Amino acid sequence: MSTVAAYAAPAAKAPLERTTIERREVGEHDVLIDIRFAGICHSDIHQAREGWGEAIFPMVPGHEIAGVVSEVGPGVTRFAVGDRVGVGCMVDSCRECDNCRAGREQYCAAGMTGTYNAVGRDGEPTYGGYAQGIVVDENYVLRIPDGLSLDVAAPLLCAGITTYSPLKRWGAGPGSRVAVVGMGGLGHMAVKIAHALGAEVTVLSQSLRKREDGLRLGADHYRATSDPKTFEELRGSFDLMVSTVSAPLDLDAYLSLLGTEGTLVNVGAPEEPVSLNLFSLIGGGRSLAGSQIGGIAETQEMLDFCAAHGIGAEIELIAAAKINEAYERVLDSDVRYRFVIDTATI
Repeated sequence: MSTVAAYAAPAAKAPLERTTIERREVGEHDVLIDIRFAGICHSDIHQAREGWGEAIFPMVPGHEIAGVVSEVGPGVTRFAVGDRVGVGCMVDSCRECDNCRAGREQYCAAGMTGTYNAVGRDGEPTYGGYAQGIVVDENYVLRIPDGLSLDVAAPLLCAGITTYSPLKRWGAGPGSRVAVVGMGGLGHMAVKIAHALGAEVTVLSQSLRKREDGLRLGADHYRATSDPKTFEELRGSFDLMVSTVSAPLDLDAYLSLLGTEGTLVNVGAPEEPVSLNLFSLIGGGRSLAGSQIGGIAETQEMLDFCAAHGIGAEIELIAAAKINEAYERVLDSDVRYRFVIDTATI
């Protein structure tokens, strides 16, 4: 076991505080990563405050991890000391079910092992990236291409793959009309990636205050959902909509913006249930779908794609002492567009 400095929530809704945690010894197929940067995802806040249900405490959040390999186990073949690597939302899965064998480890039939707020196959709780080091099986570690700086790459391990996966699966590309709902940590990545895929991109945001940013990042159009005319004028306009917001939406209103056989994919996860009139789907042959991160191979594909297109997250780098303040600012939508912790400050 090794001891590393970390920031943890000691209990639900409690402020995060500096502490130390134990990491397991480097096993046969393990990689020890010197964490350099860790993104703050809205899901960290949901879990630290038990918005999604009962959680495990103390909790060290963080599943947007970028760093450098400092030690490898004797059986490791994929990585060497000095490699630039990342870890996303999962650190293990059963590896045997149909989904795992198909490269969809995020949908593991036995349940993937989350990077934090989960119990590993060794029976011990997992602790995430708000720390100075982590030990992960090499099969769940990603290679960060040289073209990406580690600080802007860290958020790609959740925000990047969470938006890349549905955009690819539902065919975003030349000739497709894509709407991104919400212009936050996930939304700004969806705009960049959809634009790079060649789609015509429209941002649907509550107001126009981020319009200049949206257009700069690759949106072709930017409309305010607080304006009723938006829903009248854009009726039937999109082939694909990706909702990145964590607040409940009027699904019937948003579905009306889809063209025939269009799809609304939810990657934001509100804490409250939402309602739906099924005629909103039936009338235009529309689909309502969900998507959860991506498999390991697809996540590597996303990183390579982002490096090839010069895509990183728009970040605000913070010291660890600012984590609790950053949580409040995320809830106030006061970040453009992802807080990233400099873990040297832990």
